Order: sequence, then structure tokens, then C-alpha cells
Amino acid sequence: MYARAEYMHLRITEDIMQHQKVRTVLVGCGGMSGAWLEAVRQLPEVEIVGLIDILEEAARKKATDFQLPNAIIARDLASVFEQTEVDAVFNCTIPEAHYEVTMTALKHGCHVLSEKPLADSMEHAKEMLAAAQQSGKIFSVIQNRRYEPAIRQIKHFLEQKTIGGITTVNSDFYIGAHFGGFRDHMKHVLLLDMAIHTFDAARLLIGADPVSVYCKEWNPRGSWYDQDASAIAIFEMVDGTIYTYRGSWCAEGLPTTWECDWRVIGEKGTLIWDGGKKQQAQIVKETGSFISVYQDIEIPAYEADNIGGHAGLIREFFECIQNGTQPETQAADNIKSLAMVFGAIESAETGQAVRISW
Repeated sequence: MYARAEYMHLRITEDIMQHQKVRTVLVGCGGMSGAWLEAVRQLPEVEIVGLIDILEEAARKKATDFQLPNAIIARDLASVFEQTEVDAVFNCTIPEAHYEVTMTALKHGCHVLSEKPLADSMEHAKEMLAAAQQSGKIFSVIQNRRYEPAIRQIKHFLEQKTIGGITTVNSDFYIGAHFGGFRDHMKHVLLLDMAIHTFDAARLLIGADPVSVYCKEWNPRGSWYDQDASAIAIFEMVDGTIYTYRGSWCAEGLPTTWECDWRVIGEKGTLIWDGGKKQQAQIVKETGSFISVYQDIEIPAYEADNIGGHAGLIREFFECIQNGTQPETQAADNIKSLAMVFGAIESAETGQAVRISW
């Protein structure tokens, strides 16, 4: 009798724990979705209840790869809502599908974590943001590079103002990326698909939002892309800082890191960072001669709370669902990074400087 009572207690406890799990559906089972599912493996409070892709075989493969035999396999999100309860949606679709998937999820009362960019247009982004605010649900964006330890360390160093207030920031991104697939034919492939990461990082490091941009976009000779795959942009930030971006998806040889090469110039000195482990800072030691005397400054180690790339961001998303707070990369903030992208695109298309708004 005791053994049966104990068994029933364990079953009830298990049912309660299962009920408390955040029932999550992943939409878009392409290559990047694996990083999301890998992160969820470390989160016992999350249950993947559905895998969706227009190619059902892709969804079935993810179910096999990540041992999700009970996940519903479907081609559209609406059909999953008809079959089970859903608390959260991972939107891992291509940019053109972000709007439809996110709006459908929000209308069904789901929290949404979306792949970048937030939307394929500022108009759609504003509609999505309004829908999230109306629903009272979390709508956040994967800006996983914010969650890498190195950028947190650099951000903390800059906040100490050892090199003084920031006046100028430059970033360079040069990688010859042979993707194949939709990116080879995508308009504004660099600005829309990749520069969003760098623009968001610039906002984080500078601690200011953009007010204007002038951008030149082109497709170099020898490019394997159909559309413009290189760009240079000059941004003015609200605090007067000038931020410049130079980049290309079709630059062969001597690649930068995926996080860019950075130079941050302050009133008292300069920081350089290769986006990885190489970092250096100098400040003015003595003035009075034609060239000042400089002093090397150590960039101290920093233990940040929110780190871990995709895993750190996804962990924060579910923590916020449980405690009622908002993630750092909530759409209400990330729309400012998206505005930098579409401001740069508009400037490139018109040949004019563009004011940035959101």
C-alpha cells in the first residue's frame, strides 16, 4: 500500500513538472536550427512539442537528430495549434517568413524568439512589435553575438572610460562566404543578412542609438552573388559618435573574424579588437610633442552573467518567460538595430544620407 502511494505521489509530481514545462515549437528546420535545439537540451524546463518546415523531411531529420520522437511534424504552424497547446515559438525561418510566423504565434498567445533580422521591412517590424505589446507576450530576437564573453569584456572596459569618452568607432568585416542556396540570390545580402550583427554590436559597445547614415553598396568584380555583396556605411549616433562599417561577403584572403576587426577611439586613447581574443589598448601618458607618448593598458578579465552565444540568449529567453521580465534582445530594443540596416539600404538605393527612425 505504501509503495503504491509513493508511486502515485511520484506520478503526480512528474505530471506537475511536465505541465510546468514551456511547450515550444520550432519553425524552420534549416542548418541554424540545430544550434537552437542543442541549447534546449540543456534546459529541462523546455519541451519541444513541434517541428515545422515546408519540407517535412527536414523536420523529421531534426526529430531524429535530437531524439524528439513525440514532436509533431508539420508544414505550417496553424496545424500544430490545432493539435496541442503551445507556449513559445522559435522562428528560425528565412527573413521573408518572419512576419507571418511571428504574427501567427503572437495571435495564438505565444512568446516568440526569432532569428535575426527581426523583420524583412520596418513596416512589418512595427506591426510585429505592436502585436507583441498588445498580446503581452515576449518577442525577442537572436542577436547571439552579444552573448559572447569577449564582447562583454570589451563593453565593460569601455564603460570604465579608461580611454575616455568614445568619439569614433570603426569596424571591418571581410569574409569570402560560399553559402549556396538563397543567400546567393538575396538582395542586400550583406546588409540584411550579416551586418545586423555588427550594427547591433556597435550599439552595444557605443551605448548609443543611431540618428543618420550614408551608405554605398556594390557587387565587386568576381563576386559569386547575384546582388550587392559589399558595403561601406557611415553612421552618426545620438551622442555625436561617428561609427563606420566596411564589409564584404566576397573578399577572398586574409579574412577578419566573424565578429569584425574593431577600432574604438576615445578622448584619452584607443582600443583595437579583432573580434576574438586579440585586444589592445593605449592611453596618452604624456603630451607636448608632435606625437604624444602612449602607455599600454591591460584590458582586465570580466565575468559576465549573460554569456554563451545561442545557448546564453535562449536560456535568458526562457528565464524571462518564467519570471515575467524582458530579454536584453527584446524586439522593442532590437528594432533600433534593424533601423540601421534599413536606413543603410535606403541610403544605398537613393545615394543620399538618411535619417534613421523606428
